[in-house]
Amino acid sequence: MPSRRPLADRLPPHTWFVGSAVFHYLGPAFAVLLFVRVGPLGTAWLRIAAAAVVLFAWRRPTGLLREPLLMSLGAVLAVMNCCFYLAIDRLPLGTVAAIEFLPVIALAALGARTRRNWLALAVAVVGVYLLTGVRLAGEPLGFLFAFANAGFFALYIVLGHRVAQGAGLDGLAASMVAALVVVTPLAGWDAVPAIGDPVAIAAGIGVGVASSVIPYVCDQMAMSRLSRAGYALLVSLLPATATVIGIVVLGQLPSAQEIAGVALVVVGVAVHREPPPRDDTNAARPARDRAPAALAS
Repeated sequence: MPSRRPLADRLPPHTWFVGSAVFHYLGPAFAVLLFVRVGPLGTAWLRIAAAAVVLFAWRRPTGLLREPLLMSLGAVLAVMNCCFYLAIDRLPLGTVAAIEFLPVIALAALGARTRRNWLALAVAVVGVYLLTGVRLAGEPLGFLFAFANAGFFALYIVLGHRVAQGAGLDGLAASMVAALVVVTPLAGWDAVPAIGDPVAIAAGIGVGVASSVIPYVCDQMAMSRLSRAGYALLVSLLPATATVIGIVVLGQLPSAQEIAGVALVVVGVAVHREPPPRDDTNAARPARDRAPAALAS
C-alpha cells in the first residue's frame, strides 16, 4: 500500500491559520489573571519563557541557536510581545488591533499583483475597519507602543515566512529561545512576583501555550505553503475570528456593523487567489526537507 503523506501536509494551509487565529484569542483569558499579578511586562516574560521551554523540549534545536535569521526573529518576538501588552494596558484592544493591521495591509499590497487581489485586499480592509471601530482615544504612550507593535508584527510576518521556508518548526523553537534571552533584561524583573504564586505560574504556562506555542506552530505550517502576501491577507480574519469566539464562548452578540465587517473580511479572503508556484525544485519540497542554506537567503 502506498505511503500516505503526514496529516500536517494534507491539511490545507488555511486550516492551520484558522487554528492560529482561534488560539490567538483564547490566550488573553489567561493573560487577564496575570495582569493583576505581574503587569504587562511580567506577562510578556512568562508567556515567552513558557513557550521557549515547551518548544525547546519538543524540537531540541541546539544546532540552530546561532543562526542570524533565527536570532533576529527571536528579538522581534520578544519586543513585539512587550509592546503588545504595554499597548493593550493603555488602549482598547480594538484600537490596537486596527493599528496592528496597517503594516499588514502594506505587505498584502506588495503581493497583490492582479486586479482581483487588489479588490480582495480593499474589501478585507473595509471589513477590518468596520470590525475594529478605530477610536482615537487613550494615552499617547499607548499609541506609541501600538504602532511599535504593528511594525514588529510586520517584521514577524516577513521573518517568520522565511523561517517557515527553511528551518520550519526547529527554527521557531530556536527563535523562541533567542526571544527569552532578549526579553529577560527587558521584562524579567517584572515576572519576579510570580515566584511562589501557583496561579500566576499556571496562567503563565497557559498564556505561553495558547498564545505562542499553538499559534506560532500553526503559523509556520501555514506560511510554509502560502506566499507572504497571501498570509498577510489572511491576518484580516483575526478580528472576524474574535467576533465568532465572542458569540460562541462569551455569548456576545455582534452589532449589524460587526456582522457586515465579518462578511466583508470573509469575502475578501475568498476572492484572493495565490499566485501559481514557481518552477523551483527546492520550493516544491516540504519546508522541513529543504536545504539549510535557505536560512541565509
